[in-house]
Amino acid sequence: MSAKDLKEFAGSLGADAVGVADLTLLKGIYTIPENLLDAYSRAVCIGVRLADGIIDAIANEPTPLYQQHYHKVNMLLDDLALRITQYIQTKGFKALPIPASQLLDKEQWFSYLSHKAVAIAAGLGWQGKSLLLVHPKFGPRIRLVTVLTDMDVTPDTPIKNQCGKCVACVRACPVKAIKNVNTEHHYQNRDEALDFSRCVDHVTSNPERIPFIEAPICGVCIRACPKGKKRSKPRTEDYDLSG
Repeated sequence: MSAKDLKEFAGSLGADAVGVADLTLLKGIYTIPENLLDAYSRAVCIGVRLADGIIDAIANEPTPLYQQHYHKVNMLLDDLALRITQYIQTKGFKALPIPASQLLDKEQWFSYLSHKAVAIAAGLGWQGKSLLLVHPKFGPRIRLVTVLTDMDVTPDTPIKNQCGKCVACVRACPVKAIKNVNTEHHYQNRDEALDFSRCVDHVTSNPERIPFIEAPICGVCIRACPKGKKRSKPRTEDYDLSG
């Protein structure tokens, strides 16, 4: 089976973006359990685009509609991962679906592995200043899931970071957690780019601050990013022109 066949199958199920990562690019990445990647050589990253109408309605805090959409997209991603796993298995290979959103470490906020790191290795986008994956077409308006496999398909190639001097997410962050630090491929740790504890404190306070919002979500930096927005011309205020 070729990577093209796999991507076409995923697209027929409703995936908006699909990439294949060579797991040697992710050597040393933090996983739970520690040996999660040992039996696999590739990771298939699947993306589903978020609805523009829902993201555009976010102002300075998440909306109940965004919370519902967030949960529904995660459910769709998990269904896609299961179906793709079954498809790979019918071809005689091993496959392991990793849930789109399942917190395993509440102190460090880690799951089985970083879907964003897989997506970067799979060429689906680059890591933005907000730590989010930024897709060339959809921007950060995309959520991700991963299927690990031992199927020897041709992997995709990482793409260049395009954030440049854009500071839209930096200026939009309601708690000023984004540090305006660029990276060529992937930050060495979260705190290099983000005051992570400040971000976590903000999103976990949702039930106390915002009616009908119980999930640890925000969405402000997603809405602010020029990538993925339907706008004919970039705004001057989105860029740092001082240097």
